[in-house]
Order: sequence, then C-alpha cells, then structure tokens
Amino acid sequence: MKDVLTQRRLVLAITLGVMALPVQAADANADLNRAWAAGYRAALTCSSLWNGAGKSLDAIERDELTGIYPEIESDVRALKADVGETAKQVRVRYRDDMPPRVAQWTGGEGCVTLPIGASPPPVGDIAPRPNLDGQSWPLGDEGARWPTTRGYGKFQRATVAIEDFGGRTSSLLIVKDGRISVESYWGGHNMHTAQRTFSVAKSMAATLIGHAVHRGQIDVTSPAAIAEWQRPGDPRAAITTEQLMRMASGLTSDTAGNRTDAIYMGGASVRQWTVQWPLLNPPGTRYRYANNDTLLAVLSLKAAQAKADGVLNPSAFFDRIGMARTFVEHDKDGDYILSSQVWTTARDLARLGLLYQNDGLWDGQRLLPALWRSFVTTPSGPQPAGMFGYGAGFWLLNKTDGVPADAFGAFGNRGQYLIVIPSRQLVIVRQGYDDDKNRLDIAALVKAIVAADSAD
Repeated sequence: MKDVLTQRRLVLAITLGVMALPVQAADANADLNRAWAAGYRAALTCSSLWNGAGKSLDAIERDELTGIYPEIESDVRALKADVGETAKQVRVRYRDDMPPRVAQWTGGEGCVTLPIGASPPPVGDIAPRPNLDGQSWPLGDEGARWPTTRGYGKFQRATVAIEDFGGRTSSLLIVKDGRISVESYWGGHNMHTAQRTFSVAKSMAATLIGHAVHRGQIDVTSPAAIAEWQRPGDPRAAITTEQLMRMASGLTSDTAGNRTDAIYMGGASVRQWTVQWPLLNPPGTRYRYANNDTLLAVLSLKAAQAKADGVLNPSAFFDRIGMARTFVEHDKDGDYILSSQVWTTARDLARLGLLYQNDGLWDGQRLLPALWRSFVTTPSGPQPAGMFGYGAGFWLLNKTDGVPADAFGAFGNRGQYLIVIPSRQLVIVRQGYDDDKNRLDIAALVKAIVAADSAD
C-alpha cells in the first residue's frame, strides 16, 4: 500500500508541479497531504454552505468532514476554514509560505476548487438558478405527495426502522405511480438540502450523453473525441464513448477505483489528469471501475457537441426536468467533474428517476432516445465481480433475490442511491453519510420496499 501511495503522489507531483523535494521524503508527503486536506476542506465547505438550501458550519463538520480518507482526515479536522460570505469564497491555509487553498462559489454551477498555489480569481456576477417551487410536481413541488387516503402507508411501515438496514441516513424518498409516498429526513436535512452525489454523478453523465444522442450530436459507438489521443500510432484512439461509459476502456489508472485526488482535492483540471493514462488492455475486454472513464466520456461529449455547434450545459438540461437544486461543478477550465462533484436534493434525484421510469419522456416530450433506458441497463462485455451488474453508467440489480429483474440504479459512495423499478412504477432515493464501519444494505432495503408494494 505504501508503494502505491508513493507512486500516486509522484504522478500527482509531476502533473501539478507542486513539489521540489523527493517524493520519498516524509516532509514532502506530509506537505502534499496537508495541501490535499486543505483543498478538501475548502471544497466541501464551499459546496455545503451555498449549494441548495445550504448547511450550517456545525452540520458540515459533522457530516461532510468525517468518514474521509485516513491519510488526510487528521489534517482536514485540524485545518481551519476562512469563510468569506460576501465573496462566497472559502480559504484554507496549509503552509505559511504558500497561498491558501481556495474554493469559489459560482452560483448555478456550485464551487470551483483552485489548484495548489493559485490566487483567488476576481468575483464575477453569480447567476441564480430558476425557482420552480410553485410549479406542479414533478417540475415543481406542488402536489407532490399522494393524499394519506391513497393507501401507501405500507411503505411507511416497511421503512420506519431505516436504521435496521445500516448506515446513517439523511433522506429517504419513495415515489409510487409518479407521486411521493414516503419522504423522511434526518440530521436537519429537508427537501431543499443539496448533498454530494459522489458517483451517482456518473449516471447523470450518462443521461446528458443520452440527451445528446437524441439530438444527433454524438454517436457513442464511435471513437471518443479526445484530441490528445489522435496522434498517429496512439492505440487509445480506438476507445469508444460507450466503452468509457461501461468502464471497459482498457486504460490503466493510479489506483483501483481511481480516486482522482488530483482533481477533487488538488484542483487539477479534468483534461490534465485524465488523458495521460496509457492503455493496459484491449478496449472492451476488461471491467475496471474508474472515475477517469466517466470524465473522459464527458470530454468526448463536450467535443462532439462543440462540433455540432452545441454547448454542454448540464444546468439547462436538469432545469428542464425540475432539478433546479442540482449543481454540477467544474474545474478551473470549465470542464465538468461528472464523476462525483455534483450536489443535489432527494427530490431532484427522484425527478431523474421519473425520467427513466417514463423511458426518457418528460411531460410528453422525449428527452432521451427511445430504448436509451434499455441501453444503459443492459450489460455488455466485461462485468464486475459481486452481486450487482453494470450497464452504461448505471448499476443493475438483476441478480438480487426478491427484486424485479428490471431494477437498476445510480450508486454513490457513503450511501447515495437512486433506484428505478419500471415494472413497479417505483423510484427510491436514499442519501446518507455512511462510513466503512456502517453501511446501508441497499439490496435489503429495496427488497423490503418491493415486498411492501406487493402486500395487500
């Protein structure tokens, strides 16, 4: 493990140019850990304060700055954040002879984490997102819940002891036949509290790609449009966008699971970090879960849309389906970090689920191609080991006993889940703050909800 961490730090140091000392030196590793920790605290504090309804500093300490990577956790807890309410900027100093790490709120696209050593940018106009609260559900929040006489108290009984399923839950939402049947929050959260999606963002990326396919802007079966791979003799030029979506690119990466610390905590640009990795296996032959694959798929989407005279604008798409409290964050160069850095509410996740429940139709208008749901939920090629399969940006529950075979979902670290079961007209959202010692059993929860739905 020590050798792996040393290699990852060396690659990061070369990429960002932040270290002059040999990476083996203990003080160099300590400096980099503190720089990462400062970036983590700045980013998570900024996004938690100003995305959606916002959270208090005490709640941020309790929820967002716990359960993190052990090599930086002590530094994250020790470092202090300087919050600039007027400029909506968070600064965290980690060394006296270096500028503080800075995260800047942008408004509708959340916060940007600046690279190590960067000075704060000038603060421009902050564009707000539309307020759709007064619109009818599902675009807005009016009339979202079934009347109590509708008879869905059975879900309440099945989920009232949510702690029995493990983890630390912050929200639970069950939508049946298009209306909310169960909606519960804990820890001060409410329907306007935006929480980090972690890898649920990957399913959002697949949705944006699907919308571009519907508009004729991208062919996912064609080679991905990554400019850096187009030099003669580069074998990566054969990798398709679909293979990136299916975690089957054949690329290597720094760690299993590909933590992408350089982007999330170091402020490196998406392009700077993702295009560098060499091919290890023939494309389409190995499954390797990697943030890089999704980030590269989004870069391909952006390039394809630019060629088609389009612009990648996640907020505009999500606003169309009422997800106006969903914040898709980007790097300093404007590339979206759709592998993890998205903040959203439970109701907004339910709206995304309803789009898929309705097979890509929203209020009678097609936003995703016909059969896109089938495409993203059909396993193709290599599959992960374990109880869940993988489609194209979505996980599959087709091997889970007691759950319909068409169940699929978006999964994220620390217990973020969006489950869609079209055959049951069910959408389930669960958000949380799980850790390695206490995790939700999502299969057991879904099984219990399906059983309740089947009861008389």
